[in-house]
Amino acid sequence: MATAITITRPGGAVGRVGVPHYEAIPLAGPAFYNNITVGGGPAPVRAYIEELLPDVLEGRIEPGRVFDRTIGLNEVPDGYRAMDKREAIKVMVKP
Repeated sequence: MATAITITRPGGAVGRVGVPHYEAIPLAGPAFYNNITVGGGPAPVRAYIEELLPDVLEGRIEPGRVFDRTIGLNEVPDGYRAMDKREAIKVMVKP
């Protein structure tokens, strides 16, 4: 987020997807004085899962840049804990 704010021109905008990993926006002062808009919201996963999941499972789309941990169904609570502790960015659950 700090890099995005730093490289945004005055009057520009920074958009993010997903839940922030911080309580306050980094570099809020420079963003304010440069009139930079910061916005975002949750990722609309449910809107795309039916269309994209088959491509992921059949290897047509490689989600490796997004998922950094793979777990089994019985490890889902551990996956959520890892994301909460910032030990993982995104966890893929494979049955």
